[in-house]
Amino acid sequence: MSNPRDVVITGIGLVSSLGEGPDAHWQKLAQPGLQPVLETARFAPYTVHPLPEIDWNLQIAKRGDQRQMETWQRLGTYAAGLALDDAGIKGNDELCTTMDMVVAAGGGERDEAVDAAILAASESRNDRDVLLNEKLTTELRPTLFLAQLSNLLAGNISIVHKVTGSSRTFMGEEGAGVSAVETAAARIRSGQSTHVLVGGAFQTEHSDMLLGYELAGYLHRGPWKPVWQRQGAEGGGVVSGSGGAFLVLEQRDHAMSRGRKIYAELGPVVSGRARRSRGELDAEIAGLLSQAALPNGRLLAMSGASGAHAATTAEKTALDAVETIAARGFSTLTGHMKEAQFPFAVALAALAVDRKAAYPVFDAAAEKPFEGIPASVLATAIGYHQFEGMALVKSA
Repeated sequence: MSNPRDVVITGIGLVSSLGEGPDAHWQKLAQPGLQPVLETARFAPYTVHPLPEIDWNLQIAKRGDQRQMETWQRLGTYAAGLALDDAGIKGNDELCTTMDMVVAAGGGERDEAVDAAILAASESRNDRDVLLNEKLTTELRPTLFLAQLSNLLAGNISIVHKVTGSSRTFMGEEGAGVSAVETAAARIRSGQSTHVLVGGAFQTEHSDMLLGYELAGYLHRGPWKPVWQRQGAEGGGVVSGSGGAFLVLEQRDHAMSRGRKIYAELGPVVSGRARRSRGELDAEIAGLLSQAALPNGRLLAMSGASGAHAATTAEKTALDAVETIAARGFSTLTGHMKEAQFPFAVALAALAVDRKAAYPVFDAAAEKPFEGIPASVLATAIGYHQFEGMALVKSA
């Protein structure tokens, strides 16, 4: 039974190393044996999936707006514009001013030249506190911080695309993306919102972004491997990628009243935070699978698995334990996109439901084929470090 307050997906904005927009991603990912786009030299011994060439002017018309954003914010603002365009909302003042926004964002990019200068000066001076104050007053400009604040991604989307309803920003890697989608869906189901822009962006081609993963030993080293095949290889298993994913979620009635194409319905969104050091992750993933109202029969799963050894092993074991699930680890082809990972998984799930076709295996050695039409697709994000989430995406 459909309900007027069902949550439906009416807009998708995607950017990754594979290109931009839902159609470009579908065409690439539907090709059997697609090879990923890799950058192996710039950050060796680490591999990343780099951004494609992007003409920022297509979604961010003013050069001044572009200049005061760092790349991760430009990327998010751009992907958000693609989603608004796709949903037929961009440029419609009435729809934009009443639209709410939930964004998953990281902590911004550091000024590496300033960091390096402070470290270099500290080698020849012992008055470190004086040195820091000197650098703070001479090297850092106030506008720099505006380009780094987490909630400035939402701010820039408001400025550039005129989305001026309520706005909230979550931080916390994949967990932020899960919480953003979960919150947006809950607002629509409760009647607090009629249409919401939700998503995130991650720009990995910046050494401090890689440093965040590597300080805890998470990055895969050496020759690239598909996401399920990094166990036992050197390093921690994660190959990161730059990308952005935004969705327009609407109340079913709201979407139908404006005659919009609906990609799919967003069913249950469930999340948890296992205490992994106490060995709770396996039970947590099994618990989420039981809460996600999985349908009977074969089920395609778009897995946001990062490759991080413990988390990815636990997820693979849990998914393999359900005979009917055929998983697709899309990080094999996009890299791990942190805050954008879960919105991206939901978007890819919605595309499969909309196109009435499953994705081919991304890794023939580790994934099962899926025959027939996927009426429902599971999207997962088992955080590389913490936080777990899933959503069931259904035919509308």
